[in-house]
Amino acid sequence: MNDKADFTQGNILKKLVLFMMPVLGALVLQATYGAVDLLVVGRFGSTSGLSAVSTGSQVLNLVTFVVIQFAMGITVLIARYLGEKRPEQIGSVIGGGAVVFAMISLGLFIVMVCFAHPISVIMQAPAETVDLTSSYIRICGSGIFFIVAYNLLSAVFRGLGDSKSPLLFVLVACIVNIIGDLVLVAGFHMDAAGAALATVAAQALSVVFAVILLLKKNLPFTIHKKDFCLNSQCRRFLKIGLPLALQEFLTQVSFLALCAFVNRLGLEASSGYGVACKIVNFAMLVPSALMQSMASFVSQNVGAGKTKRARKSMFTGIGVGLAVGCVVFGLVMFKGDVLSGFFSTDPAVIQNGFAYLKGFAPETLVTAVLFSMVGYYNGNDKTVWVMTQGLIQTLLVRLPFAYFMSIQPHASLTRIGLAAPVSTAVGIILNVGFYIYLSRAEHKKYNNKN
Repeated sequence: MNDKADFTQGNILKKLVLFMMPVLGALVLQATYGAVDLLVVGRFGSTSGLSAVSTGSQVLNLVTFVVIQFAMGITVLIARYLGEKRPEQIGSVIGGGAVVFAMISLGLFIVMVCFAHPISVIMQAPAETVDLTSSYIRICGSGIFFIVAYNLLSAVFRGLGDSKSPLLFVLVACIVNIIGDLVLVAGFHMDAAGAALATVAAQALSVVFAVILLLKKNLPFTIHKKDFCLNSQCRRFLKIGLPLALQEFLTQVSFLALCAFVNRLGLEASSGYGVACKIVNFAMLVPSALMQSMASFVSQNVGAGKTKRARKSMFTGIGVGLAVGCVVFGLVMFKGDVLSGFFSTDPAVIQNGFAYLKGFAPETLVTAVLFSMVGYYNGNDKTVWVMTQGLIQTLLVRLPFAYFMSIQPHASLTRIGLAAPVSTAVGIILNVGFYIYLSRAEHKKYNNKN
């Protein structure tokens, strides 16, 4: 393992930031090509197409984010084996992961292709956009194998301490998606369907590129044909990844429910919320990068027996996240109309997007704290706790709050937007309590030994 990929020594801030920057870059590019879909459809398509992409991308986000969290089990396990100086175990982790994720892809393909219309109806897509939304979901479902494969390969590279390669994958995807959107939407006027086709093509090419890089990489282990089966490593990474995937699934379902609540307010509110969600994706980039990076950083240090260094990295991440969060808060809170104007020229859509962002804005601060803590717990194999606190936030706070605000007379998107920071604040309180509990338990264990 080279020095850059060794997180068990050296300056924590420097190592964490250097590892995080390519992760952040990849997330920026991912958000960019998601935003380009909305941008190009908003400029060259119809308002119905904009709403379809907005609703359909919520469904795609659910799938993508669940897969990312599921794959976190692979990242953590690979990093753990590197920290324990047992790289020979990694080949079977990757082989088992490939089989499990192929099965997941097949299931998602069937659901998204065969049930695209019912999903659109459940999402309460405005009547005039149901067919367009169904088409978007069906096309993305047809290429779901590539979306899943990309995120699995990215998880493998991050587990190996390599965050630069996933950046290259998504750079390829971003370029292809932009070209595809301009050709299919702006050129051939395919509206939402064109945006979906461009997304699938982009992911397919990035997967091909990722596989080539993996085969050419000087790996500290060997992958054999016999590794590609449901082996003992599957149970290990499933134990880590399944709670995270379940928590993420329910979190994303809550966002889908929120989208459905907003859709009831009409086409302009639906389109405005879709625009706001793309801006939210960008606002959450640094906390998300910290969370993903923290899991690898902490897991490697825990594997090497350096628990104090792992704990210190969490506080370092919180500091970095808050510093950036203050800037992002100012932009979202006070310049949300300008940001919304990048995605639509419709004044009503822009105002609806800005209205939601005003309520959401505090989330840019509190998430910096929460996500660093979650990354720390993921790296510590405390994924059952991460799932538990996530479910409490989602089911007991975010959803009830958003629903209550949506059924009020003259329902406000600003008040609906408040559901996010309120639930995150509750999550911070829960995680601080759990941190104190773990610290006391660790101290007691140490005293008993001595």
